[in-house]
Amino acid sequence: MTHGPLMLDLEGLALTPEEKERLRHPAVGGVILFARNYESPEQVKALVDEIHELRSPPLLVAVDQEGGRVQRFREGFTELPCACRLGALYGKHPQQALNAAYHLGWLMATELRAVGVDFSFAPVLDLQTNISQVIGDRAFSPDPVAVGKLAFQWARGAREAGMPSVGKHFPGHGCVEADSHVDLPVDPRRFDEIWEHDLLPFRHMVNNGIEALMPAHVIYANVDDKPAGYSRFWIQEVLRRRMDFQGVVFSDDLSMAAADVGGSYTERAALALDAGCDMILVCNHPGGAEQVLASLKDYCEPVSQARMARMHGRGHPDMEQVHEDPRWRQAMDSLNLLEAEESLDLELE
Repeated sequence: MTHGPLMLDLEGLALTPEEKERLRHPAVGGVILFARNYESPEQVKALVDEIHELRSPPLLVAVDQEGGRVQRFREGFTELPCACRLGALYGKHPQQALNAAYHLGWLMATELRAVGVDFSFAPVLDLQTNISQVIGDRAFSPDPVAVGKLAFQWARGAREAGMPSVGKHFPGHGCVEADSHVDLPVDPRRFDEIWEHDLLPFRHMVNNGIEALMPAHVIYANVDDKPAGYSRFWIQEVLRRRMDFQGVVFSDDLSMAAADVGGSYTERAALALDAGCDMILVCNHPGGAEQVLASLKDYCEPVSQARMARMHGRGHPDMEQVHEDPRWRQAMDSLNLLEAEESLDLELE
């Protein structure tokens, strides 16, 4: 059985019989975990193992483990800083910040691989601005060059730990005020401005082999009348043709309010897949997920399946091995450095 194009969520800490049956549907290709699915490293490892054992090849298992306010697994995992702390350090000590980004990317990925998770939806490649609160401190920096360099080191560390990366939110969510979880953001800027500014980190990461990207639920009104995740122009013309991106395109969650513009759940799924998404996410809406499952029963896209096969994590250390690795000590040193810099900044304020 190959990877289907649909990524689903789960209700709780263990699989229910109904969820086991749903995850065996040929249209399913992955599972995204949330904080409600996490209690401890031991519990989540057992859950991930159970998911992986359902099918061959195993379903992909993902989580949002950016750090800061977006970190689903906390107790028993290292508390990662928000990306903006790395950007602040970069402004004063660029090489220290790049080293820290590498070590923290490695740490994030190694801890997740120890419980079997294949990848995290990170790093954020959006620009830090005073406009978007939903992005805010999740972004590394207002400087697109700094974002690209820090994200590259983060992804390099993750790759060394056996984990592919997923950059988001293409072509940039930082310059819209509305939160796409609850509203439909519209960005009025012209393509050239986005290309030369917001897209620089994405272009840098594509040129350096990032494995996957996630489009934004944002309409760029002077470019296309559809959100980027539903737009053939953004995905096929810009990302695939102009940028020559060969990796996986994941939709953002089709249950978010901004995705409503696509119509019913079946219509949203069709729009995203037709635009060029390889895998679509439907979370926190079991009814919508069932509708999409039914509509995709006979769906088959071999190119997407080949791309998704490359998203499996490699290596499976246990937590004791992680803490004995010299790179773990270097990651702790990086965390201490960032905490010291933050304390100094607070004192100066």
